[in-house]
Amino acid sequence: MIFKYTSVLALFFFYNMGISQSIDTSGMEGILYSDEGWVSISTTKGKISGINRLSKGNKESKIYVAPGLIDVQINGYMGVDFSGPDLTVEGIRKATKALWKAGVTTYFPTIITSDFNRMKTNFAILAEAQKDPEIGKSIPGFHLEGPYISPLSGFRGAHLEKYIKNPDWEEFQELQKAANNGIKLITVAPELDGAIPFIRNCVANGIIVALGHHNGSAEDIERAIDAGAKMATHLGNGCANEINRHHNPIWPQLADDRITPSLIADGFHLTKEEVRSFYKVKGPNKTILVSDALDLAGLPPGEYTRGERTLLLTPNVVKLPKENVLAGAASPISACVGVIMDFTQCTLNDAIQMASTNPAKMFSLSEIGEIGQGKRADLILFKLEDNEVVIHKTFVSGQLVYSKD
Repeated sequence: MIFKYTSVLALFFFYNMGISQSIDTSGMEGILYSDEGWVSISTTKGKISGINRLSKGNKESKIYVAPGLIDVQINGYMGVDFSGPDLTVEGIRKATKALWKAGVTTYFPTIITSDFNRMKTNFAILAEAQKDPEIGKSIPGFHLEGPYISPLSGFRGAHLEKYIKNPDWEEFQELQKAANNGIKLITVAPELDGAIPFIRNCVANGIIVALGHHNGSAEDIERAIDAGAKMATHLGNGCANEINRHHNPIWPQLADDRITPSLIADGFHLTKEEVRSFYKVKGPNKTILVSDALDLAGLPPGEYTRGERTLLLTPNVVKLPKENVLAGAASPISACVGVIMDFTQCTLNDAIQMASTNPAKMFSLSEIGEIGQGKRADLILFKLEDNEVVIHKTFVSGQLVYSKD
């Protein structure tokens, strides 16, 4: 009898010890981004198990809590180029950890127009990184930006003309096979020969199609949307410096409610007036923020050679002087959150929706993008200092992956 009683006590002790170890609330306390209420968030096995409203909190600290940011267009970071010849899983690990520090818990590594074999090799490397137990959860898919884009100067941006081509479904399937079916987003120019059937094939295979780096007419754009295109890649960029004020690719994409544009709201790719106008038309429900950051983001300003391109990194953007165009951004998506609040006077809730909730919904990432019971505990704790997001802690699946302190 004593033995049984002792055994029950031991089981009770170890059971409760297991629960206490699986439920964690450490460091997950702050002002909820959506309603300014003070909360403490508890997690169990990497998922949110409780959102506890607190009557009092240290509101002087002004620490906000929000879902981790999701960036579906990022070309590289901290010297790691996803389209470069030296890509490795370790390099992707380095970039991922640096992005955690910037509050990005989920991202789509983006491969741009390049030599076909280079793209194929790099997608295979990205697919290996996706399997990595440490960083794989942060990489649910990849973005292919090109090579099926406009070859025209200005519209092609910093993409190398010699690799640009018309859409080829069989060729794309080779890339998708190398990527282990990981390509979830593709940017296409709708005016190219074969673009419309290509878009239909992508949609039928569960790939989100974005229109970008194009000079499509209103008719081209309408046909592409009818075929299933849902997004516009970095609207207002990937466009010639001089366009017809009436007939250009921007108005039709703004006018069609079926299109959700992504915006590079870093304060340099688009003017304040452009951001405000796009936001007024599409609103927080139909806008997605992206960084379009290059691998040079986070490095010292200067001239860099990347493959066959000579780029100029300024403190704010990356330029391709030879083409007199912007090549990409020098800031992570967290910078866009503060800028769009400043430019549009939208709320923090709206800004986080555009930088997390909307991309999660667009790509059916149902576990992330929101703070709710049962959601994956991808969380950021941050301060807003002069509308600049300063990350203090980042959690992925309930695990602390970055702390400022």
